Amino acid sequence: MLDQFVKDWGYLAVAAGTFAEGETVLLAAGYASRAGWLELWRVILVAVLAASAGDQFFYWIGRLWGAALLRRLPRLQAKLGRVLLLLRRNPGGAVVAVRFLYGLRIAGPILIGAAGVAPARFAVFNVIGALLWAPLVAGLGWGFGHAWEHVSRRLAGFELGLLLLLAAVLLGSWMVRVAVRAWLRRAMARRGQAQGASEPPRSN
Repeated sequence: MLDQFVKDWGYLAVAAGTFAEGETVLLAAGYASRAGWLELWRVILVAVLAASAGDQFFYWIGRLWGAALLRRLPRLQAKLGRVLLLLRRNPGGAVVAVRFLYGLRIAGPILIGAAGVAPARFAVFNVIGALLWAPLVAGLGWGFGHAWEHVSRRLAGFELGLLLLLAAVLLGSWMVRVAVRAWLRRAMARRGQAQGASEPPRSN
């Protein structure tokens, strides 16, 4: 029953999940493609289209109503400085990067829209980010499925293997996000130190 449910609703779940956050659903879909329940290329295609559409939706929310949202949502306001720093360094790269950063999957496009990034630039780099993100995440799920295939055969129930796999995938996803955030903090710190060293001393 589980495999039939995934076959019937899997692509719809991928579309709905990747429109917003998406990693967990896409990882599970990658695993399902390894199990033969879904086709990997279709999973990736649906994820690219839905993720691109989702970020476009949130971008236009930010572009049209960003100022009002920032006044009303302190948690969104708190993330603005981080996004502006990324935009100052590389506007196109920032659009791609927020898709991979924890806490900015939805807030990032809203803040980029509020910051006034041109619609055409956002659209191009948004698609580039989705084309990088979808195969990577779905491929991780497929790879975990391959690694766990032999283990799952020895478990009393296949569903138990799926649950254990999802736990491992979530842990791996969290570790990747922590590593990326640490790298970004170090890069920003080095940039700040370089800018401070380049500024001439002020005279009293």
